[in-house]
Amino acid sequence: MFNIGDAVSVLDEAVNGVVISVKNNEVTIESEEGFVMTYFVNELLKINNSSNLMDSVTRINISEVAKEKEIPKPRSFVKERKEKHEVSAPEFDLHIEKLVPNKRGMSNYDILTLQSETAKRHIEFAIRNRIPKIVFIHGVGEGILKSELDFLLGRYENIAFQDANYQKYGLGATEVFIKQNAK
Repeated sequence: MFNIGDAVSVLDEAVNGVVISVKNNEVTIESEEGFVMTYFVNELLKINNSSNLMDSVTRINISEVAKEKEIPKPRSFVKERKEKHEVSAPEFDLHIEKLVPNKRGMSNYDILTLQSETAKRHIEFAIRNRIPKIVFIHGVGEGILKSELDFLLGRYENIAFQDANYQKYGLGATEVFIKQNAK
C-alpha cells in the first residue's frame, strides 16, 4: 500500500511527511520538520502529487468514459403518443377566472351555475357537430365542480367520461367521449 518515497499525511495530526520504511503494519516517515516517526498503516493517508498531472490522467480509463457516452440516457418523461392524423381533443377550462373577467359579487352558487351551463353548452355543441372527444379542465380543488360535471355528464346516454390523461392534466380534468349515432 505504501512505498518508500510516498508523500503521506497523518490522519489525526497536522503532520505531513515522506515514507522512509515499511514493516508489516507499521510505516516510518520523516516529517517535513525532519522528525522520524512511526505510525500504523490505518493512521496515514497517501497524498497524490498534483503537480504531475499525467499520473492523474493515466488512471482514467478512456474506453469506460466512451462507453458511458454511448449509452443513451433514459428520458425522464414519457411523451404522449398520437397518430399522425389524430387531432387533439378540444379543451375547455371551466375555472371561473377563464369564464368571466371579474368574479366579484358572484356567490359560489352563481359561479357553479355558470361553470355547469358552460360545460352543458360545450357538450351540446360537440354532440351537434359530431366531435368525438372533448376535455374539461376543472382543477382539483374540493371536487365540487368535478362532481357537478360528473352529474351533468351522467344525464346523457350517448356520453362516456373518465379522468383525463394524468401525465398531461394531473387530477384536474375529465375526458368526455361522445358516442356517435348513425343518422
